[in-house]
Amino acid sequence: MKEYETVIGLEVHVELATKTKIFCGCSTAFGAEPNAHTCPVCTGMPGSLPVLNKQVVEYAAAVGLAFHCEIASYSKFDRKNYFYPDNPQNYQISQLYLPICRDGRVEIQTGQGVKSIGIHEIHMEEDAGKLIHDEWEDISYVDYNRSGVPLIEIVSEPDLRSAEEVIAYLEQLRLTIQYLGASDCKLQEGSMRADVNLSVRPAGTAAYGTRTEMKNLNSFKAITRAIENERNRQIDLLEAGEAVVQQTRRWDDAKGYSYAMRSKEDAQDYRYFPEPDLVPVQISQAWLEEIRARQPELPQERRARYQEQYGLPDYDAAILTSSKQMADLFEEAAKICEKPKKVSNWLMGEAMRLLRETGQDPDSLTLDAGHLAKLVLLDNSGAINHTVAKEVFEEVFFHGTDPERYVEEKGLKTVSDEGTLRAVIAQVIKDNPQSVQDYRGGKQKAIGFLVGQTMKAMKGKADPGLVNRILTEMLKEG
Repeated sequence: MKEYETVIGLEVHVELATKTKIFCGCSTAFGAEPNAHTCPVCTGMPGSLPVLNKQVVEYAAAVGLAFHCEIASYSKFDRKNYFYPDNPQNYQISQLYLPICRDGRVEIQTGQGVKSIGIHEIHMEEDAGKLIHDEWEDISYVDYNRSGVPLIEIVSEPDLRSAEEVIAYLEQLRLTIQYLGASDCKLQEGSMRADVNLSVRPAGTAAYGTRTEMKNLNSFKAITRAIENERNRQIDLLEAGEAVVQQTRRWDDAKGYSYAMRSKEDAQDYRYFPEPDLVPVQISQAWLEEIRARQPELPQERRARYQEQYGLPDYDAAILTSSKQMADLFEEAAKICEKPKKVSNWLMGEAMRLLRETGQDPDSLTLDAGHLAKLVLLDNSGAINHTVAKEVFEEVFFHGTDPERYVEEKGLKTVSDEGTLRAVIAQVIKDNPQSVQDYRGGKQKAIGFLVGQTMKAMKGKADPGLVNRILTEMLKEG
């Protein structure tokens, strides 16, 4: 069989974090009762007129700047005409001819090093509503809460060659946009979703194959599976001497296959024409510089600063900055306790472990920075031993408990009184003659059992290092 190359371009839709919709004053809050956030404008009532939300323009420009785009000083809206039940106007206000951003790039890390993925354009548009299908009753309902929620669509060049590159690209988009505060990019809530345009061609050829588009994929797992499945489907067709048909397909992640929805539309099928109810968007140089001046520190910049300012290894800095929530928590806690490496160790160790065990991601981390800083200081000072510190961390993680109060109430402070420890160790030596004999006979590992027995007798509240030292001395005294 021939070797084939996969060619992928993405259209990524991102819901912006404005409080109100793009052309009206309705709330954009997620999770409300169906059709609670609606008005004549976003439900397409005759005679209603749109008014552009300024914040949408600023967010779109900020994202464009972060991805090295040219920001248009003059852009316009267009009508994209199509009928669908969740599209109340029978058209969508979007940007085709003069989008706000063009010619950018996103740098991703691949197995072969850094790769630059071109951004063809970023444009502003309104979201459609949502159809809810009740298969039991064989009926569909329409919720217009999402209708008119502001979107940017980020259109890449066909520079991606594998599912791994696609995920790396999407992760870089998501992280950067979260740092900008332009969107929460929650795939599970639909505030970030991707359309995958994919074709295959014999390796070494320059001409593109016939592409298909898979719509509205909203999980990295589904995107990966859809890409692999569609790649194999197209190769099987070509190997069988059949043609790939240009079409829009729907991926069913539960069943693990895609099926054709309709033939792939081109721009002329939507009968685009300039939106008559909106004036052009003009961005002055002064306004653009205001937006540029408000740009926050982005992930790569913060990663480099963590290495320089805190002396963290690149690995630590990369993990911490891979979530804005975690990076903010790290900085705040490190500022309070002045132990940045210790804070990093707790976040990368116990915090990541508990997140994995509870099926959460770092963006959902709700640890209080002050509590984390207190725990670091308790552990670092020896006021509690590390085993106890892990118990306290779980209490802080799950219940938000103040660690100092918890340690005090539970009596968990480390016992470092040598008199108390010597009395307990003497009893342990008396109760375990075989282990004592083994140690004195040259079996060094036997002392570990005796340390364990002492810690058990002390209910975990002794300093293991101190226990080890006293035990060694007493065993030698014989």
